[in-house]
Amino acid sequence: MSVYRVLAFGLIPMLLGAADLTIDHVTVAGKDLKIMQANLAATGLRCEYGGPHQNHATEMAQTSFPDGSYLELIAVQPNADAKAVAAHQWANQMEHNAGPCAWAVRPRDVAAEADRLRATGAAVGELIRNGRQRPDGVRLDWETAQIGQEPNGTFFPFLIRDFTPRQARAFPTGKPTTSDFPGVANVVIAVRNLEAAVKRYRDAYALAAPMNQTDGAFGARLALLPDTPVILAEPLNAQSWLGARLQQFGEGPCAFILGRRNGATYKAASHARWFGNDISWFDSEKLGWRLGYE
Repeated sequence: MSVYRVLAFGLIPMLLGAADLTIDHVTVAGKDLKIMQANLAATGLRCEYGGPHQNHATEMAQTSFPDGSYLELIAVQPNADAKAVAAHQWANQMEHNAGPCAWAVRPRDVAAEADRLRATGAAVGELIRNGRQRPDGVRLDWETAQIGQEPNGTFFPFLIRDFTPRQARAFPTGKPTTSDFPGVANVVIAVRNLEAAVKRYRDAYALAAPMNQTDGAFGARLALLPDTPVILAEPLNAQSWLGARLQQFGEGPCAFILGRRNGATYKAASHARWFGNDISWFDSEKLGWRLGYE
């Protein structure tokens, strides 16, 4: 689905032009970073420690890919400031090992994209500066802006722009952590009402109508938004895992899908077919969250 494009009914290309949703990174939240790293490594995906954030609350590790996107594992840093942790936008997700919790995009021009989104009626927050120091001493600085009223990067992605070279943030050792997958292809976002969620995305990004399908095993009605990495998922019933997740964490990412595997062997626990593409799912019980690949 990373290269899947929906052009139903001969839609005019200009309808797709407003979408600027290049995945910068996706975030997985939990209580213990070392456990999260070990669980990911058990699938065959290595990750690299990235250091503590300057917010005195969190630290991270990452698995980066050739296209520049990466999986970020985020947890509370040792000796964290309790007030900073409590105030963090993903405090609930970290405390309760939510797994997928947010995603970020890197538009070509952050200021222009913010202005464009505001013109559609979407709320866009002020740019906030942040950063961290890598274990090797390299300093990283960036700024982000929230889209929408939900916690940062949950329903809509947040915007990010680097002040220091982005390569230094994406590739801590100067190269991708793995080349077995090209990058993060899709973000699956749990929503309460599929039609309402589709409308919000179409309004904000001038998108054409989505493709729809139902996956009983995943327990959701799905909508693939054209020319984007976004798949919206509404639970088939409130008692399902997806319904329970919405109750606990609200709308936001519930799974991530990596691009097509490049030769290496990985063990899948289950398989699905979404929008004409085969999806393999890692064992979510062992990993602690849902991660798939094409």
